Amino acid sequence: MHPNISSKKVRLNVQIPFELKDKLHWASTIEGKKMSVLVRESIEQELRRIEKKVFEEKMKNAYLDLAQENLEISKDFEYPDAENL
Repeated sequence: MHPNISSKKVRLNVQIPFELKDKLHWASTIEGKKMSVLVRESIEQELRRIEKKVFEEKMKNAYLDLAQENLEISKDFEYPDAENL
């Protein structure tokens, strides 16, 4: 996820439905990976998705704020010729 984060591992106990465990076991067999690796990769992928969503929302809000500011500035120049009369 973040390459500069220490790779020190911690244990995390999670309860999941039995059916999900069966699917996880099936996927680990197909992928040739340990279940813990698949779980870690899935968590990392979901966290990246959330980070991207938050970033995109921040960018959208910044763009909308800037657009509003540009509209307000353009109003200052709406009738420049009228001032010269």
